[in-house]
Amino acid sequence: MDLLLLDLVIVLAAARLFGALARRLGQPPVIGEIVAGILLGPTLLGPLIGDELFGPEMRPPLQALANVGLVLFMFVVGLELDQKLVRGKGRIAVTVALGSTVVPFVLGCVLALAIAGEHVGGDRTLPFVLFMGAAMAATAFPVLARILTDRGMQRITLGGLALASAAVIDVLAWTVLAVVVGIAGAGEAEGQWKVLLALPYALVMFLVVKPLLARLVPAYERAGRLTPGLLSLVLIGLIGSAWATEWMHVHFIFGAFVFGTVMPREGAERLNHEILERLEQLAVLLLLPMFFVVAGLNVNLRELDLSSLGTLAAILAVAIGGKVLGSYAAARTQRLPARQSWTLAALLNTRGLTEIVILTVGLQKGVLDDELYSLMVVMALVTTAMTGPLVRRLYPDRRVARDIADAERAALGVTAAHRVLVIVPEPPAEQAPLVGLATTLALAKTPSEVVLGHLRPYPAGRLEVGSGLSSELAELAETLQELETLAATARERGSDSRVVSRFSADVAGELPGLASGALPDLLVLPAGVPGHAGVRDGATCRVVTVAGTGSPSESFPSSPPLSPFGQAGPGSMPGSVPGPVAVHHGPGGDAAAHVALTLATLQGRPLVLTGGNRASALAHRLVRLGVEATSGPVPEGALVVAADTANAPEGAHLLVRAEQDADPVDWAEAVSALRAQVTPVAPVVRP
Repeated sequence: MDLLLLDLVIVLAAARLFGALARRLGQPPVIGEIVAGILLGPTLLGPLIGDELFGPEMRPPLQALANVGLVLFMFVVGLELDQKLVRGKGRIAVTVALGSTVVPFVLGCVLALAIAGEHVGGDRTLPFVLFMGAAMAATAFPVLARILTDRGMQRITLGGLALASAAVIDVLAWTVLAVVVGIAGAGEAEGQWKVLLALPYALVMFLVVKPLLARLVPAYERAGRLTPGLLSLVLIGLIGSAWATEWMHVHFIFGAFVFGTVMPREGAERLNHEILERLEQLAVLLLLPMFFVVAGLNVNLRELDLSSLGTLAAILAVAIGGKVLGSYAAARTQRLPARQSWTLAALLNTRGLTEIVILTVGLQKGVLDDELYSLMVVMALVTTAMTGPLVRRLYPDRRVARDIADAERAALGVTAAHRVLVIVPEPPAEQAPLVGLATTLALAKTPSEVVLGHLRPYPAGRLEVGSGLSSELAELAETLQELETLAATARERGSDSRVVSRFSADVAGELPGLASGALPDLLVLPAGVPGHAGVRDGATCRVVTVAGTGSPSESFPSSPPLSPFGQAGPGSMPGSVPGPVAVHHGPGGDAAAHVALTLATLQGRPLVLTGGNRASALAHRLVRLGVEATSGPVPEGALVVAADTANAPEGAHLLVRAEQDADPVDWAEAVSALRAQVTPVAPVVRP
């Protein structure tokens, strides 16, 4: 007894210490808890100290306490599983879940067939193959939820989709595991007929036990709190359900999980919250860390040799490659953008808690030997540890913050306008072509907004109260009137517009603050404006720099190329310019090509792409989409667009820098969206 108590002290202290260390390193605590178990086991302490503290006679009581913690944890997982996650995202979530499950499952089965001769006997091959497939396909729903919550991603569409997909994967993985455990236990003397009771058990739980548990809600409301009697009923039902599935040779974790899923949801929020509050303190703080430490005690990395390293490499390749590629391919079939698809694939590669539970079941049922169990635990640690850094790389905090802001606006019923900020230099009255360009770019999306930003320098000398101040205020009022006239032209073309103008003691120093404070989606910036470099470098959105070459009045017509009250065909649109739009398209030039496509489509001008094979390939692709595009040299009189890089070509009128963390342009979607903006509308008759 004294050794058992000492082991408990060591295990709990190591779990808390390494769990806290893992959290400080940005990893889930389960990583530290499993590492603590590995270090306490034969891998580090060796047979002398390790067997003395955690010898064969001490493993059964420690495992029994760990299993009790696992029962409580699986009940908590079932109780916290939000069954509404799949609703509204059903088709995408199910498709992604199938891709994330089927591909690694098949690859895992193939790998298992290749290594079965080294690890299992002939009569255990089928459960071993199915088990390896299920282990490769698993996703740790609780760890995934924690990773998303830590970054606030559960509030955005991508996070909700990841949780919904993981919920479906959980159901598929547990179903396959139940089949595997049933097959593995069918060879036992009493197991052949008991496994057949699994289906009647599930029907009883959902058709009989679930309605009975609904009666807990009025009892709780009458008592006003979670009484010991109510909690005792829940615990009796939980342990009884776990015992029933263990007796049927389907493992106790399924009974605990199913009992959590059949707990009442409607009107039971306070009841479930109090149950979780009571059980999580015992399960999460005491017994569950013990489960992961005990799982680590069964890992012995000392016994691994070079052949084991080859098997580990194959396991990692199948686990990571199958999960990531299967999830990504499935997400892309649902037209999810590439960045979001890769991020979703990285999230679903998380294994952690669920994987360790599955592996422990396999070890207890004799499906895995000690060597393969150790290798699979290492795989679980690697795939869990890589998720956080990889997701931060693929989906930086800036994108998460933008998505959260969009979600909050959507929750308030506010549709975010596509905002284009144009920095208007002196004199404002001559900047109609510049504002016309900004308005055309804004009209690429609906709704749109053009913001005219203008800073007027203070006059030389000190302002005095009297006629001098009145004169300056009159000049400012005149400037505002000129800006409002420009804004009116943007409104006439169908884009909302507003003016931001004030005096400034340091135009170059204050313009970056004005640009960032407007939160634009696109910034139109004249090259000669004071502080151009500071504004450009400080912007996180797409930036279109209007170069000082060529005649702006020739490049950007002041008259609207698209009338808000009707539209003529290409070549006869009011104010259109017959010259083509040419773009230098090379590596990293998608943003410049998109701007050129926008101008060409909305102004009815042909598009010419220069830059070699990439330009030619994009031109052919756009032609297939119905765009009037060719590849070749820059025609005379063309409006020239190029990427804003160190080797930008001379003579370009517009230099385009992509926004930070830019997604690749979906050209089919871009063409479709632009065509929607030039669809003829019925004339509006004004009184």
